[in-house]
Amino acid sequence: MTPTDETIVKHKIKVLSYAVEIGNASKTCRYFGISRDTFHRWKREYAKHGEKGLINSKPCPENPSVRVAPIIEEKILYLRKNYHFGQAKISWYLEHYHGLKVSSSGVYSVFCHHGLNRLPKNLRKRQVKSIKRYEKQVPGHHVQVDVKFLNFKDESGKKVRRYQYTAIDDATRIRTLKIYERNNQKFHQFCQPCCRKIPIPHQNDSNR
Repeated sequence: MTPTDETIVKHKIKVLSYAVEIGNASKTCRYFGISRDTFHRWKREYAKHGEKGLINSKPCPENPSVRVAPIIEEKILYLRKNYHFGQAKISWYLEHYHGLKVSSSGVYSVFCHHGLNRLPKNLRKRQVKSIKRYEKQVPGHHVQVDVKFLNFKDESGKKVRRYQYTAIDDATRIRTLKIYERNNQKFHQFCQPCCRKIPIPHQNDSNR
């Protein structure tokens, strides 16, 4: 009997002795924080085998058929330690780039087996990249066009609606706008004043 087994056996005997002393199994279970099924199992094993019956049984041997293959386990540990990937990303990465299939739960079991189920506390948090506005360096290459509804009141107090067309060049940020009475204007009618104000480069085809 190992020292650990002796400690466990002494604790169980103490529980059984306390139950005999007060004569109440339910109070004993509440006092020591164990279930009644566990208490009665200890009691039966002690009555049948004595102190040997109170020794914890050995765990079942590991089943190698349900373990992750060593070559896959090695890659999982490498990705976890060097890149701090999560279980789902590692599962996808191994299948996509190495043709190795392993479930997310299988990856997580490898984490737990090697004590890597939690990342280090001093690890820097991933920063979400800010969205960069779409820009073009060539004037006239990309022009944003928008229509805005404007509500007014005439002299008699009647509600009047107008439509404001706005064009902004991405490169120069030059803006041009025009207000129409109706929203059925043809697009080329608005583009003509835009081309005069926005410096759109024109190609010279005289040498062709």
